[in-house]
Amino acid sequence: MIQIQTPTQSKTLFLELPPELTLYVTQEQFEALAATNRDLRLERTAEGKLIVNPPTGGESGKRNLNISTQLGNWFEAHEELGEAFDSSTGFKLPNGANRSPDASWIRRERWESLTPQQRKEFVPLCPDFVIELRSESDSLPKLQAKMQEYIDNGTRLGWLIDPKNRRVEIYRPGREVEVLENPSHLSGEDVLPGFVLNLRRIWT
Repeated sequence: MIQIQTPTQSKTLFLELPPELTLYVTQEQFEALAATNRDLRLERTAEGKLIVNPPTGGESGKRNLNISTQLGNWFEAHEELGEAFDSSTGFKLPNGANRSPDASWIRRERWESLTPQQRKEFVPLCPDFVIELRSESDSLPKLQAKMQEYIDNGTRLGWLIDPKNRRVEIYRPGREVEVLENPSHLSGEDVLPGFVLNLRRIWT
């Protein structure tokens, strides 16, 4: 739905867009849309296609919180290594896309290289680590393409977690995607030393 207000009218009109219609926006237009619609998770592809992600359902919201809490607890104990972010954070990737992973982390030296203003805006970096949690309505091929985009733009470790099938796809640069069936834990490897994600609450 697009909100339109004409200069000669005080009444706001709402335009409902059919699902098959694609909208393309510039970086500046995207930033204006995101600032005006803070209750929506908006993303933008490298080609400029606008993606509107509706609010999640209860199960996905519960799982997202659990993932963010576990990552946050590890971050609190390892603040010197970097900064962690939740799903509301937007990143400007090197290829021009605007993405918002469900959880992410950036090495301290990369975060410190940004100016104070850059830290307040969409972060002009691709995270070192990302998690995408598949919801009931998410297309798996689209999420897989998104994960590969992260890797192509500099992510060092990525997890695509699929609760419905109890499957995890692990993405690393220069390596084949590793698929785990019903794992109980995931290791942050050398990217997030000592971080272990317990999947028990994610599968239930």
